[in-house]
Amino acid sequence: MKIRYFDNAATTRVKREVLEEMFPYLSTEYGNPSSIYGLGRKNKKAIKNARQKVARLINCKPEEIFFTSCGSESDNMALKGLAKFQKFNNTGKKHIITSKIEHPAILNTCHDLEKEGFDVTYLNVDKEGIVNLDELVSSITDKTFLISIMFANNEIGTIEPIEKIAKIAKAYNITFHTDAVQAIRQY
Repeated sequence: MKIRYFDNAATTRVKREVLEEMFPYLSTEYGNPSSIYGLGRKNKKAIKNARQKVARLINCKPEEIFFTSCGSESDNMALKGLAKFQKFNNTGKKHIITSKIEHPAILNTCHDLEKEGFDVTYLNVDKEGIVNLDELVSSITDKTFLISIMFANNEIGTIEPIEKIAKIAKAYNITFHTDAVQAIRQY
């Protein structure tokens, strides 16, 4: 029986080049990069090099790159970290804007933050899955500290207008987060 896989928008196979690059670290060069022995130091250097490559890919500084075990962990760290910062520093800002079709990592985190007293606006999307920018702007309040809209939807493949969303966020001095797990590619 031939298998036809139609879920590449959510998960796809690892490219051969990536697999070949990772294979040594998954088989023979598995030393702890935080250690002082040779194998560990070698792995620490490999992580540093990977951090530099990713930083070049997305045009940021290597020290701004944090590796996590998965996209969900990254989303949790970003949203909860920003929310805790607001709370700890008594900024008075407790409003988050996201969409109704975000990955569960975002939606579940937002639901958890609501239980902690944060307010969340869940934007509607059109029949193509695109966020309505007018609704986004009208949802912004003086308490809004975060807009989180995914770059490419993992279920339907919609590409959101994140450049426009980023400009709106910047105009209102609001942090913009995008889950770009499904969108990153090298040109």
